[in-house]
Amino acid sequence: MEDSKPIHRLSNQICFPLYAASRKIIQAYREPLDKLGLTYPQYLVLMLLWEKDGQLVSEIGHMLYLDSGTLTPLLKRMQAANLVTRERDTSDERKVIISLTAKGKSLEEAGKQISADMICLLQDMQPNNMRALKNQLNDLINLLN
Repeated sequence: MEDSKPIHRLSNQICFPLYAASRKIIQAYREPLDKLGLTYPQYLVLMLLWEKDGQLVSEIGHMLYLDSGTLTPLLKRMQAANLVTRERDTSDERKVIISLTAKGKSLEEAGKQISADMICLLQDMQPNNMRALKNQLNDLINLLN
């Protein structure tokens, strides 16, 4: 940061480039996800479930940094779209298990293509720089938790 400018200037804020980059990335995902009838948060849930099906709502919330007030309506919409099922855990009814439906599983290949397309979009960024940026962002997230 430049010492000659007050800290409250937009040009000195770390939050603004993070915000702008996040909006640009999500905007790049919008068109391919629209074709699948998905929102970006729904896509994130599906990616977690493609990695490991049958996760608790609390696990998904923890991984995506979403509280239950945000996550529950999202999961209900995904259930209504026949992407996931929501079932109470038989050993503890307070816990809800989220599992993929056949339709949710069938979108995995398209999801892989979207990820590949996003990497192509960022092809001018050196792989080492991309990894370093991801690590720095994860460090920032951990610092703020």
